[in-house]
Parts: sequence; C-alpha cells; structure tokens
Amino acid sequence: MKQYLQALQHVLENGKDKTDRTGVGTRSVFGYQMRFNLQDGFPATTTKKLAWRAVVSELLWFLEGSGDERRLAEILHGTRDSTKKTIWTANAEATYWQDKAKYAGDLGRVYGVQWRSFGGVDQISNLIHDLKTNPDSRRHIISAWNPPELHQMALPPCHVMAQFDVTDGKLSCQLYQRSCDMFLGVPFNIASYALLTHMMAQQCNLEVGDFIWTGGDVNIYNNHFDAVKEQLIRIPKELPSLAFPKDKKIADYVVDDFVLLNYNPDAAISAPMAV
Repeated sequence: MKQYLQALQHVLENGKDKTDRTGVGTRSVFGYQMRFNLQDGFPATTTKKLAWRAVVSELLWFLEGSGDERRLAEILHGTRDSTKKTIWTANAEATYWQDKAKYAGDLGRVYGVQWRSFGGVDQISNLIHDLKTNPDSRRHIISAWNPPELHQMALPPCHVMAQFDVTDGKLSCQLYQRSCDMFLGVPFNIASYALLTHMMAQQCNLEVGDFIWTGGDVNIYNNHFDAVKEQLIRIPKELPSLAFPKDKKIADYVVDDFVLLNYNPDAAISAPMAV
C-alpha cells in the first residue's frame, strides 16, 4: 500500500484548502490515480488496521440491493438492535435526512438499491452474465449515480461508477470516485472494490488482474491532519492474501466466508467522520 501513502503525502503537500458541505474543511487536489496488482496481494492498509468485517458486510449489503441501515447491522452484528452501530448509522440518523426517511434505518435509494434496481435494471446480474458471454465488451459497467434519484438518497454516491475488463483470462476493475476522504474512506473503498473484483472473477471463472482507483476531489479533512501524519511515519508491511469459498453463488456469501491471511497491520488510528 505504498501507493496509498504516496497519495496521502501528495495531498498534504500539494492540496489547496477548501470549504465543504460538512463545514469541517479539507485540503484537496483534483484528479489522482492508484493501481494495485491483485496478484501481488490484497490491498488492505498495513500501516493502520482495516475494519475488515465492516468492509465485507457493507459489500454484501450492497449486493443484496438493500437501503436499510438496520439490515446492514444484521449482516454485521447478527441483530437489528438499535444499540449496534454501523458505518451508515450517522447518515441514517442525520437531521437533514429525517424528514425523508420512511422508517428507522431507511437510507433511501443508495448504492445497493441502484446496483440491483437502476430504473428496474439489475446491474449485478447483467454484469455477471455479460462478463461470461461477451468478455471483450467495453460496457462492463455498474453505476450508482442516478441523477433523478439523488434527492432520494441519504448520501449521494461517492464511488459512482466501476468498469470491468477481461484480458488474458484476468478480471480488472477501475473505480471512479467523485469525492474521496483519503484517511477514513478511501482505504475502505479500495478494499471493498478489490473484494468485489475477486468475487466477480470467482463467479466468472477468471483470475484477478488489477484494481485501478481513480479519484476526483481527493481530500484530507482538516481534523485528520494529525492522524495522517502519524500514519505516514509508519512502515508498510507485506500485503495479506484473500481466502474465501469458491463454490457459492454471489447471493449466498456471509461475512465469515472472507478471511485475510497473514494480515498483521499496525494499530488503528481514530479520526472523526464528517457527516
């Protein structure tokens, strides 16, 4: 994950200070790209601990097509109890969203809903079918950015589109992320889409290739500067590898199916999430 540390350093040194929707303020650059060869290991941060179960549970929740934050709690914790929090709890409970929420935990038509029902189209099923039947296509795309429905989402999508490519029997994925919280969000997003690439490759009897992360507004929140500087003095370790059953359909996986082998990260570094 040296690429990620280089990106943090780049934003700190070259970013411009800007205001933002949350009122916290950021330092940001526009446009940045990182490439990870998934054959070299799974791109989980080693200079701070990745919340792996949170990554897996959120992706499984997306793949279900759910917009219910309490369903995410059920996948992650095994219960819908209101005392069990998720990375989406703050968004579900945000004051700006309460008048639109239809029930406790309702997030509206967020990522997973768009993936499985974008204008009635199941993008995930179509993607698997097309990767199998027409691998050379340039149209292997899933999108979460649905302009007529942005007002129906507790948070408009930050990672808006992913394109997949099959070359020499290997599946690669390029993600475009419009808004990029480099300290808290981006390591999570890299891991999530790397995992999705592995899962799609498994469904289509392919090997994994590259994961390419492309960012638009690439930013560090002002109240994350100290945490970023702490992470930058840490030394990256060898990447872990991913293990999971290869005989399940994509809808049948559970959180405990996915294990990072030889993952020995440094301790987590806490920082507040801007909502």
